[in-house]
This record gives sequence, C-alpha cells and structure tokens, in this order.
Amino acid sequence: MTAKFLMIQGTTSDSGKTTLVMALCRIFADMGYKVAPFKSQNMSLNSFVNKEGFEIARSQVLQAQAARIEPQPAHNPVLLKPKGNNTSQIILMGKPFADYKVREYYPIYIPKLIPHIKKSLEKLSQTNDVVIIEGAGSPAEINLADHEIANMFVAKLVKSPVVIVGDIDKGGVFASIYGTVELVKEDEKPLIKAYIVNKFRGDESLLTSGLVMLSEKLNMPCLGVLPYINDLYLPAEDSLDIKETRKLRNINIGVIRLPKISNFTDFEPFLAENDVSLEYCIKPHQLKNKDLIIIPGTKNTISDLNWMKENGFFDEVSLLEKQGAIILGICGGFQMLGQKIIDKGIEENLIKEYNGLGLLPTTAEFKDYDKITHQISAKVINIPNLEGQIIKGYEIHMGIIKNGPNLKTFLEYEDKNLLKKNYSLGIYNESMSTFGTFLHGIWENDLFRKEFLSFVASHHNKQFVETKTSHNEIVEQNIDKVATIVRKHLDLQELCKIVGLEMGNKEK
Repeated sequence: MTAKFLMIQGTTSDSGKTTLVMALCRIFADMGYKVAPFKSQNMSLNSFVNKEGFEIARSQVLQAQAARIEPQPAHNPVLLKPKGNNTSQIILMGKPFADYKVREYYPIYIPKLIPHIKKSLEKLSQTNDVVIIEGAGSPAEINLADHEIANMFVAKLVKSPVVIVGDIDKGGVFASIYGTVELVKEDEKPLIKAYIVNKFRGDESLLTSGLVMLSEKLNMPCLGVLPYINDLYLPAEDSLDIKETRKLRNINIGVIRLPKISNFTDFEPFLAENDVSLEYCIKPHQLKNKDLIIIPGTKNTISDLNWMKENGFFDEVSLLEKQGAIILGICGGFQMLGQKIIDKGIEENLIKEYNGLGLLPTTAEFKDYDKITHQISAKVINIPNLEGQIIKGYEIHMGIIKNGPNLKTFLEYEDKNLLKKNYSLGIYNESMSTFGTFLHGIWENDLFRKEFLSFVASHHNKQFVETKTSHNEIVEQNIDKVATIVRKHLDLQELCKIVGLEMGNKEK
C-alpha cells in the first residue's frame, strides 16, 4: 500500500490548520479510507501518552481520534516542549531526546531529526490510504526556508499537494494568501494547488469578487470559505486556546496560570458542567471565592515555584486552605505542594533545595530517573462515594515523591509491579483539604469528575447538580460538528481530485 498525501499549510499560526486536518481525517475515514494525520514537528506543552508509553502532541492525538485510529509516534515524530531561558526539550519518536538552546537547533539537531521524519512518513505511507499532513506556522517564513522541517520540506519529500489556509477573522486574508504563495521558493510553488478562506463571519457573497481576482492572480481555485465556528469543545493545542467560564456558579474552580503551564487540557472537562465555573488565575486575588484551587502541571517546576513565591501565591493559597478551600496539585503542582523539592541537577543543572508550599508532608526529588511516561489504570480508595472506582489516565513527569507521615492514598495503581515500587500516584492530608496526584486526564473520567465535584460541594455546604455529559462523547460530537460544516462548505470533489482519491460510493 502506498498512501496518497495532502498537506494543509497556513498563512499564519492559528489559521485553523489543526482543526481542518482533524475534520478531513474524519471525512476521509467516513468515506471508507484508512487515514492518518502527520505533523513532523510540533511545539506544544499539551501532550499525551499513548498505550505504548510514547508522548506526542495533543493535537495529533485529536486528529488520530478523528481518523478513528490509535495515536502513535509516527503521527508526530518531533515534539518541542519549551522550558524557558531559550531552552526546549526535544521529544523524538515519543521519548526524550535532548534539551537544546534556540541557536543550536538548526545546525546541530535538525540533521539528527530528519531521518526519523522520513521513516515516519514511510511507515504511514505503507499502512494507510491517505496521510493528511499539517504544516507549522507559515511556509512564508523566508528566514527559515533553508532550515525548516515542517512545511515545504515535508511536501517535497513526499511530493504532496499543498492547500493554503488563510484566517479572514484577523483581516488581510487576500494579501496573506497571495503573499504566502509568492514568498515560497519557485520550485515549491507548483506543489500549491488551492487555497481555503477560514473563520468567516457574515455574507459570503461579499467575498466573491475578491476570490475571483485572487484565484486569477494565483492561477488556482478557492476550495471554499469556512465559517467561524463558535462554542467548539475540543482539546486545546496551546495557551492561546485556553477556555474558561469566569462567571461565578455554584462550584467555582481556580487554576493558577503558571508561566510554563502544561497539559491544561486536564481541566477542559469542567467546561461541560453547567454548575461549574473555571477561571485561570494570574493574580492571587483571583483565587478568592474559589471552592477548588488547582496548581497544574508545568514544564519547569522550579521556575514556576519561584514565580508563585514572588507573586504572592504561596501566602494566598495557604491562607485560603485555612479558610476552607480545597487545594489540588497535578504533576508539577503536586510536587510544589510538599515541604521541599530537591533538584539534583535535572532542571537547573545544580543541586539545590527549594521550599514548597508545605501543605503536604512530602518531598519531591529530581535526579537521574528516567522520565515516567505511561498510561495507567488506578483504583480510588479512601474517598466516600468513590471507593473502588477504576479510573484511567497517564503520567508524564520527572522525579518522584517521598511521603511523610499522616497521609492517605486516594489513587492506587492497578498494576502490581507499579504498586510494589510504592510510587505516589494520588494522596491527601488528614483534613482532606489538600490533594496531590500525578495522573493527567483524571477529570475525563466522568463518574470520578462528578463525584469529586459533589465532594467539593459538600465540603462547602453546597449542592452540585451534575450535567448529564460524557467528556469523550462531547469531543466526538464536536469532531463530527466540524466535519459536517467542512463537508458543506468545501469543494470535496475538487479536493479529492487534487489528492488523487475517488469519492464515489465510499461517501457515507
């Protein structure tokens, strides 16, 4: 089997490439094709661990879900995770590869990454009917044209037709599409076959004359004008996409918006609960009136710990815990809740000891442990109404937690081998006011989410009225919603002609 390829590139970041690729994955899957997403290089702090323990970007996981397949490292061979101070971590084929400074990336690391990108494309080509490739940023970044590995480099590797997407909501869409095509290299222009206008609000007929002129100038068709879609409930790719509901409701949750916040998709399931408000807080005073305060994951625990101290969050969180708020830390936030964090050269390259919030009698220790990345099943214990529940999630972290006295476990590994290692997965203090866990994706477990919110409500003498929702069902409904809109507004017959596929009777 040799797959057909289609590449979606954008005039800018946030032009809608990720969502369009997701929709096309669902559309081609519904046609009966075996389809896979691909993005050679993604930069994101929202990642996911697949069943084999490989870490890839959340956006490619969403696209794989749309294609109705399991996510794999070949879908996103290179994931860059910014750590601060012009340093990022390279996740290569799902595993940590190296930390690099910005100036080192192009001359030193890109030559080492290219073979893995090629192998991933070969693997996907051999096992699929069609591979839909997402570009990164814009192909018109001419300062990087000789070094990039995410746009025309990939298109030329597999001779993929390219469709350019422009975001009209930001303005200047005709100039941005025209300029993008004109700025790519002459030998790359023949690969660009069409363009799409995205995120349009209003009367489409007003665009007609402009589209006719643009198509004449570029000598290529417009495949469609996609409308702006409101109220989408899909996992966010980066911090530009953070969604919240600030209006106070019966249960009010505050997530501290750390500078290096990661995996904030953990909290999106709260958005489906009508009785819950969710606010990302950048100032300590925003935490007042919050029933549940969450310290999220972070790509740099020490840096964000110091930021919390310097900006008054330590004092405010400690005060609010004494006044009755429930505090919960996930991953890096869990590590911050303890007495101390000992960094033996992992994050700061020097052995240092830092004071944590002191709300849990624990010590977090970073040293030469392998990065822990795996999916897990866990049993809930020692929490009323949740006892014995089996929940699923995943771990992505460095370091371990050493427990002190007077702690209770509320999450216990089902895997006996992990249980024997006595790793802390989820614990709380005597007063049940402070919880810590390494489990990402915990709130996607619908029954656990609703029962825990009921526990928070009862702690504050409130009542929680659950919304009859399933997180995964809502995501599926939204994938189908976008796919339906794209089907309606895109010339799929022309797109299939560009790709070299038949629509025929395979369309559902």
